[in-house]
Amino acid sequence: MCLAVPGKILEIKETGELTRSGKVSFGGIVKEINLAYTPEANIGDYVIVHVGFAISTLNEDEAKQTLKYLREITEIEMELRGENEIF
Repeated sequence: MCLAVPGKILEIKETGELTRSGKVSFGGIVKEINLAYTPEANIGDYVIVHVGFAISTLNEDEAKQTLKYLREITEIEMELRGENEIF
């Protein structure tokens, strides 16, 4: 199964059309992500990221709803395993 996760762009490095990258936050975890496929994305925008590449933009409400669902899934999995804290 493949999973793409929404993240918020914190910083953009304009190094070239194919090497455009930036720092993207996934609920506090920040990763360097390739932004070449989303030239329209700006700082503060949310993008869908798959294997290190931003593949599309999405609005803030959609991103927050998706992140909420992912947290709920994690909480359910932890309950089933008998764990107490998410991270």
